[in-house]
Amino acid sequence: MTTPSSSYEHITAPLDDQDMDSLPSSSAGSSTSVSPSEAGSDSDAEKEWRESLQQLELLLTMFLVPYLGKYFGRKCAYYSWAKFMEWKYPVTVEITNPTAFKGAGAVEAAASL
Repeated sequence: MTTPSSSYEHITAPLDDQDMDSLPSSSAGSSTSVSPSEAGSDSDAEKEWRESLQQLELLLTMFLVPYLGKYFGRKCAYYSWAKFMEWKYPVTVEITNPTAFKGAGAVEAAASL
């Protein structure tokens, strides 16, 4: 039967000089001191940065993603419906004015927001 101290011997063994050299050195006295005004401006700038990122995220999630999703969803629906109709019935669907077709899709998507 082993004693408890012998089972934990590998954990509490003292460090060699070689092990001490590989440890990171931390010198608290040699760190550069930052004045309180500089520290405050850094935190204010960081706070403003985070706020602007939140505003950008809100812009994307509240406006751009739904608008673009609706626009591309309708384009996909029109395209797939045209392909289905061509497959089901021997009818050719031709878009005579692609600019008007794209514009109508954008106007419909904007009008239903």
